[in-house]
Amino acid sequence: MLSTAVTGPCDDAAIRHGATASPCAAGAKRWVLVAAIMGSSMAFIDGTVVNVALPAIQRDLHASAFEAQWVVESYALFLASLLLVGGSLGDRFGRRRLFAIGVAIFGLASLACAASRDVQQLIAARAVQGVGAALLVPGSLALISAAFPEGERGRAIGTWSGFSGITAAVGPVLGGYLVDHLSWAWAFLINLPFALGVLLITWRGVPESRNPHAPSTLDVPGALLATLGLAGVVYAFVEAPTQGWGATPVQLAMAGGIAALAGFVVNEWHSSAPMLPLGYFRSRDFTGTNLLTLWLYAALGGGLFFLPLNLIQVQGYSAGAAGAALLPFIAIMFVLSRWAGRLVDQFGPRRPLVVGPLIAAVGFGAFTLAGTGAGYWAGFFPAIVVLGFGMTVTVAPLTTTVMNAVGPDAAGTASGVNNAVSRVAALLAIAVFGSVMAWAFDRVLHEALAASGLSGDLVAAVEAQRGMLAALELPRGIDPTAAAAIHRAVADAFVSGFRWIMAISALLALASALAAAALISGREEPESNE
Repeated sequence: MLSTAVTGPCDDAAIRHGATASPCAAGAKRWVLVAAIMGSSMAFIDGTVVNVALPAIQRDLHASAFEAQWVVESYALFLASLLLVGGSLGDRFGRRRLFAIGVAIFGLASLACAASRDVQQLIAARAVQGVGAALLVPGSLALISAAFPEGERGRAIGTWSGFSGITAAVGPVLGGYLVDHLSWAWAFLINLPFALGVLLITWRGVPESRNPHAPSTLDVPGALLATLGLAGVVYAFVEAPTQGWGATPVQLAMAGGIAALAGFVVNEWHSSAPMLPLGYFRSRDFTGTNLLTLWLYAALGGGLFFLPLNLIQVQGYSAGAAGAALLPFIAIMFVLSRWAGRLVDQFGPRRPLVVGPLIAAVGFGAFTLAGTGAGYWAGFFPAIVVLGFGMTVTVAPLTTTVMNAVGPDAAGTASGVNNAVSRVAALLAIAVFGSVMAWAFDRVLHEALAASGLSGDLVAAVEAQRGMLAALELPRGIDPTAAAAIHRAVADAFVSGFRWIMAISALLALASALAAAALISGREEPESNE
């Protein structure tokens, strides 16, 4: 039991040389590890639980499908664009301090999410949550790296990774149970005990650490340009299905977003302390791993965003059952993670980074076989298992390769860049796939209603709600035959869009395998990026 707050500094140089006299070398290490696990688990749980809670949120707040997208995208936008600058802030002003600030912001924003009475309030609270996560997520691993000398760091990170896998498995099931038996608000309230516990442990047991060689300036222009650029592009793709691509706000958002992203690249090239060091991309391994990450995690983040919606709104699963549907995926990654970690040593980086995405592509393709009324074991389980195995073969070699690509001195920055790329990939994919879903849904729904023989007024009433996608509400007072016809048309329209999304995801996974084959070397030594 801790009795005093640990306030002494954790000297980076001393830790690198294995000092045992610093606070980090004593009992504080275990509290650093506990705080990092609990803090990152809070973010991991939230990321998985919200997707399961989204149908209930959409129903209770009377939100359109595109407003429901913003519930996820507002969080992902600020997390992706501020992730790298969040790590830099910790290096400069203190990792413990920024980690605690991130946890506090995340916890308070979670309370605001639970208290939201309309979807606009929830979207705003989720954006603030994303800011907190941008400080919290990089801070958790930074605390471990600062507290544990090199000889102990691998085991500590392995422990952190193992517990993160457990929370990733438990989160959707627990969240689904809370949504089914209490309310979607509890998907956010579950973060509060974690936040309070982490803050207490951080205050009482985690020593401060900072990087004395951190740049004296922060890349604030880069962070602003990245945020504005991604926001503009995401806004255009999310809003285009309702406003149309010819709408002035959509066109201005897309043009402004592209211009801001171009400005971001120029800024990073000339900045003395860039959040994204472009020189790293001189390494073919670094470029290849990040292209692989961009395409594969676009497929994963975008495809799995729509899976719970399909399971709950079309297939009739409860939130708890939908949350449990991905347990085989997580179990495979957890059980085989140590085996996958040895693949680079046995075969070099290229082979697993080609084979893994190819297996994942087969998994995504298998999802296209699940139609309306598909059972779990025949319709979804095989695809989830194959996808899980493909990602298992990929993830550990990918992490190793991206860190080896630039050498040990820049490994932390390289890992942070790769993490940010994966977040940006999911952010953009959800927006783009939303437009694909809207296009396919509208086309199939219109054709089905035209052939249904329903009255013109009834067809018009249904088509007026097409922005709700599978959450579309049936007009009151219609006869059971008409209700069944509409329900079947809506389900078939959503499944059509889901199949398109999974087919595109399979192509993206295939593209990531081709990027690995073309760019990643077959050797283990780091490349020079000078």
